[in-house]
Amino acid sequence: MTASDTTNERPNLLRSIAAYGVHLFTATGAIWGLLGILAIFEGKYKAMIIYMIVAMLVDGFDGMLARWADVKKYASGVDGALLDNILDYLNYVLVPVIFLIKADLLPESVRLFTACAILITSAYQFTQSDAKTDDHHFKGFPSYWNVAALYMLLMNLPQWVNFGFLMLFNVLVFVPIKYIYPSRNSYLRTLTLALTYLYGAIGIWGLVQYPNQPKWVVWVSFIYVAYYLVLSVLPKKSHEN
Repeated sequence: MTASDTTNERPNLLRSIAAYGVHLFTATGAIWGLLGILAIFEGKYKAMIIYMIVAMLVDGFDGMLARWADVKKYASGVDGALLDNILDYLNYVLVPVIFLIKADLLPESVRLFTACAILITSAYQFTQSDAKTDDHHFKGFPSYWNVAALYMLLMNLPQWVNFGFLMLFNVLVFVPIKYIYPSRNSYLRTLTLALTYLYGAIGIWGLVQYPNQPKWVVWVSFIYVAYYLVLSVLPKKSHEN
């Protein structure tokens, strides 16, 4: 092996280390999910919130890091999409389902039914071949069960109202609305990213203060929720560019 060959291999080795490091970063989502579940069983809901936030931050940044590290080329031995789906099902479905069973947010008579419904419909949603469309959308309700559960915790709505919302979201899994993927959205991109980051910053700031979070945080956050829904349901060509 010549000196030039060694020089050429060194950058590739570093790129491979970086790429597998991104996969390792993604895999830490399993740890945050486990810690969240343990916190739920211990009744430490503030700790659960922290672990949920960390898991969402990992999920929010790992895609950007994966594209930067070109993991498909330099870490092709790991299926990053499959890893992401496994961890998303854990953190966006299983953890909030366990929380909904253990917390006093649903009528006791329908807690197990609600949990099973969410698990089944989410399994369907995650395994659709076009669950994430080629133009970077989620088809059907995108399993934001953790977000729904956190809103229910903060808003303290009547239990049957919570049940009604969860049943509606279960139905929406099968309605082929194309919900935007904020970080890869191609229309109104600057505005969408700015609102998404603002929503995340305000939300995290409010959540870490639980159970003494300011009441206005929830209501202000609905501005972004409304924007997200409108952008998702409107004909896509009406807000391109």
